[in-house]
Amino acid sequence: MSELRICVLGQVRAEIEGVPLRLSRARHREILGILITAQGRAVSTGGLVEDLWEDPPDGAVGAVRTFVGEIRKVLEPQRPPRVPSEILVTEGDGYALRPVPAAVDLWRAEQAIRAADGRSPEVSEPLLSAALDEWRGTAFEEFRRQPWAKSERARVERLRAGAVEQLAEIRLTLGRPHDVVALLEAQIEEFPWREEGWRLLALALYRSARPGEALDIIARARTTLIGSPGADPRERLTELERGILRQDPALEVQDGGSILMRTAAVQARTSQRTQLESATALLPLLAVSGAVEVAAEQRTAVIAAAEHVGDPEVAARVIGGFDVPGSWTRSDDPARSTAIVEVALRTLTALPLGASDRLRARLLATIAMESRGTANRLAEAAEAERIARRLGDAALLCFALSSRYLQSFETAGQAGTRDMLGAEIVAAAVGAELPTFEIEGRLIRMQALCALDDVAAASRQADLIDALAERFDRPLASVFTAWFRWSFMGRPPPPEGTEMPGFRDGLSGLAELTRAVRTGTELPDSRFGPYEPWARPLLLARQGRREEAAAALDAVPDPPDDLMLEVAWFLTGLAAVESGHDLAARRAYDALLPAAGERAGGSGAIDLGPIAPLLDRLRAAAFDGRS
Repeated sequence: MSELRICVLGQVRAEIEGVPLRLSRARHREILGILITAQGRAVSTGGLVEDLWEDPPDGAVGAVRTFVGEIRKVLEPQRPPRVPSEILVTEGDGYALRPVPAAVDLWRAEQAIRAADGRSPEVSEPLLSAALDEWRGTAFEEFRRQPWAKSERARVERLRAGAVEQLAEIRLTLGRPHDVVALLEAQIEEFPWREEGWRLLALALYRSARPGEALDIIARARTTLIGSPGADPRERLTELERGILRQDPALEVQDGGSILMRTAAVQARTSQRTQLESATALLPLLAVSGAVEVAAEQRTAVIAAAEHVGDPEVAARVIGGFDVPGSWTRSDDPARSTAIVEVALRTLTALPLGASDRLRARLLATIAMESRGTANRLAEAAEAERIARRLGDAALLCFALSSRYLQSFETAGQAGTRDMLGAEIVAAAVGAELPTFEIEGRLIRMQALCALDDVAAASRQADLIDALAERFDRPLASVFTAWFRWSFMGRPPPPEGTEMPGFRDGLSGLAELTRAVRTGTELPDSRFGPYEPWARPLLLARQGRREEAAAALDAVPDPPDDLMLEVAWFLTGLAAVESGHDLAARRAYDALLPAAGERAGGSGAIDLGPIAPLLDRLRAAAFDGRS
């Protein structure tokens, strides 16, 4: 498909492959703007009429439909007649704009700003710079006086102003005050009531050896902010002014480098090897405390530095020292995991004959853990487990069993095995006082018991998990239990916002879809993220688009070997039954048959109910010629 781009940060316009599209009518551009503010949700025809006209004329509804038809022709010039639009879709009595998220400049900017949150300065700086480069003017400039645009323009202005201040703070951290001065001089003119812009500009001037100008900026800020709603220029600005007058060393930028590496250097100044191992020791604590992305970034940097040292045993200690259980059975970052596996394999090969078995076991477990959902590394996990049992090392055994658990999804129907693995991890962890692994073992049991249709036992595990999470400050564990209670016990929806991509990317859309399947209500057309190939065919089938559903089923891949294996095959099988696709029905039947006695709910977060009734329908559809 040709690359479509829609721009709203400035004049509303569109282009394909860099060639501008002819949106000749203002109403075309305005409808695009309204639909983009809806962020993929449908806007009713009546809602469009109200937004477009203060006093709608006769025939306004028909005019909207005409405009929509004209816009579709512009956005999809190659679409054959009578083929439904994939970008400006009809939904109920309205329309939704659903290009890929990267097609819209505002959405790209928002995504980059979200991605920068919580990352290291070195990672955040280019993300925020790219986000701000999307602006070519104020949002929806042409329609700035329209009521529908006013609140959205204000929101986008706040978004941009916050991103500018965030970028300024990051550049100050990176020791680039001159860049910050140029960035913020325009900011204080555009948003003079934002105290943070003034404060950061004054600090940047001070760090640029311009203390007099910094004090002038603080004086200007006081004059400007007096009387501004919510502003109190007597606090942080006054504190900064005192620091400048005292030439407080705390106002100077600290030495570069990540906090982990700086802390490790303080702990161990004897050698680069010791510093690397000290940094590695800090990473697990950072990860289990909730800063997953930061820990992952720092881990990648430390591993690269360790391999560069040229000592395989040092590299092995660093790679295998991240003994944090895998919290999700699909890698958060497949490319990063692949890189770690490659380094671990090279290190394993390079280890001298006299290297300890404990080092080898940790490398093997790491290889199995980082290959989850993408490659069969059960042999490596089993070898790590054998070494751990022989050595009698409880911590190593928990790590090895965790890696074996992550490799236990090659076929459906293995909930019983996972329940036993979880129970053994709990027993070993309790005996050795390893709370992180005890939490993981109980999470594994909670999920497996959901698949085994023992919700009461799963609930008891969830209660124990929450108690441990509170006692040992493990906030991520409560994300799993909140999803379990919502999906299986009808409790309130889990809170939004988590660093774990497994919960952040597409799971909410999948949850809405599967709940609608269970309750027999209309299926929502949501953003399914990585679950799209298995969710979409059923949605098409329920919309009566059997040919499109069949085409999607022709192309549907085998799902990854992870917690959603049964759910993905269940959705595929249901779509096959409802669209009369015999081949897909056979594939789903064969895949789900080992799980005949289970529920499609082994994640503890998504539940599609018992698998056996669907197997009966699949057998009838695939082998008896009826659905």
